[in-house]
Amino acid sequence: MHQDNIIHAYTRSDAIADGLLIEVTQLAKEAGFRYPLAMTRAAWESCVRVPTANTWQDETGRLWDVLVVLAFAIRSGAGGEVIHFAVHVLDGENRTRRIPLKAICGPGDDAAPVLTILLSDED
Repeated sequence: MHQDNIIHAYTRSDAIADGLLIEVTQLAKEAGFRYPLAMTRAAWESCVRVPTANTWQDETGRLWDVLVVLAFAIRSGAGGEVIHFAVHVLDGENRTRRIPLKAICGPGDDAAPVLTILLSDED
């Protein structure tokens, strides 16, 4: 019997500690999500990070918008392991940009379900 020995595994916890994933579970719980939720750094920078020119916005509000749109997509029956949705955000020049996103439900480090929000072209 052949046995593979795992030398190293890069976990979700490692990605959060390294800043590749941004943990947003606390606000997600307030928005009604039951599973831990994180966003990729690229999704965060595109949708949540506030351009310096937009002094009237904050990251909590922009994150809340992403979570509400995702919750609506889930309730609308977009279902499955991958849910495609999009948010509209103001850029630093006061123009609205549509950002296509996807949310993936899969096993976390302990095999319990977790959600991850990514840009639509990320893996």
